[in-house]
Amino acid sequence: MATPDVITLTGLRAIGYHGVFDFERREGQEFAVDLVVGLDMRPAARSDDVADTVDYGSLASDVVAIITGEPLNLIEALAERIADAVLRYPLVQFVTVTVHKPSAPIPTEFSDVTVSITRERRA
Repeated sequence: MATPDVITLTGLRAIGYHGVFDFERREGQEFAVDLVVGLDMRPAARSDDVADTVDYGSLASDVVAIITGEPLNLIEALAERIADAVLRYPLVQFVTVTVHKPSAPIPTEFSDVTVSITRERRA
């Protein structure tokens, strides 16, 4: 099978309450998410119809709802929850999710902490 085409969404941002410390769950912090979504875009290219692709506006809304939703301890779990939601779109073949936690409680200067996972649709 040919390598699928991709839709990339970068820097989806929302306030979430994820973390292992009480203050993270109480005060919240900004999280950012990047998605690389693999699918065959040839049908959409031929039809010029959004019904033949994945609506990235809907993807963005789903991701923000997960970020702002039920708190989780780990950004690994947050990434997995997001990947599961993206794979519910029937045309998606795979997704790579990167969760950024730029305000992680680390006791030294840093720019960002990320977790990236790739998940494929199971047959």
